[in-house]
Amino acid sequence: MAGPPRSVDEAIARFDEVVARYDGTSREAAVARRRHVQRAARSLGKRLAGMGAAIVALIVATIAFGLIVGPIGINGLFVVAFLTLVILLLFSFWPSEPKRVAYSEQLPTKAVVRQLDSLLVRERAALPPPAARRVDEISATLPLLESRLAEIDALDPLAQDARRLMGKHLPDLLERYERVPAQYRQERDGEGLTVDERLVSSLDAARGTLDEIAAKLAESERQKFETQGRFIESRYKDPSGLSNP
Repeated sequence: MAGPPRSVDEAIARFDEVVARYDGTSREAAVARRRHVQRAARSLGKRLAGMGAAIVALIVATIAFGLIVGPIGINGLFVVAFLTLVILLLFSFWPSEPKRVAYSEQLPTKAVVRQLDSLLVRERAALPPPAARRVDEISATLPLLESRLAEIDALDPLAQDARRLMGKHLPDLLERYERVPAQYRQERDGEGLTVDERLVSSLDAARGTLDEIAAKLAESERQKFETQGRFIESRYKDPSGLSNP
């Protein structure tokens, strides 16, 4: 029997495993869904905070009007009630998550990655199981890519390839797959692949490319760490080096 979790991260990891077993999905899918839920929760929190701020501002304005101009009267109460209703309706129909923005070279890397992450979570259930597994593997790479790509020049060829793949090519692939009627997805193309098999093959290629990019970014950080470590060792390991600037 496993002991109690030793950290919050370990507890979350165990929770993800339990959810994955219960849903019959992979742990990667559970982690991706949790990220999606967290973003939705933050969006809801911002919406509630905005609603509260608007109502407080209305109350303050009403009190100020009453103190400076005079009592608002029954008509004023109706106006305040109407404005409160407008505020509630406005924030109630506010989208729960940001609308997907079309890809462009100016779109921030964080937005590119998060839009793809949310898209994969939403589309996963509609995909055949082999494709869903590839989607899970791609989702597992996204947090690393989000953090590392944001730190390098947007004009770097590696960053540009990753951004185009995540922001345009993968979303377009899933959109085009959805447009194929289900009854035609088992027909074979000129290379003998069905639509489902072509989707899996394309996702394999995308996953391999993203894994390669993530590995290159990680290797770059490893080399920087090694360089810094060697400098510290050469500078401070030998006591005689302390006298040199």
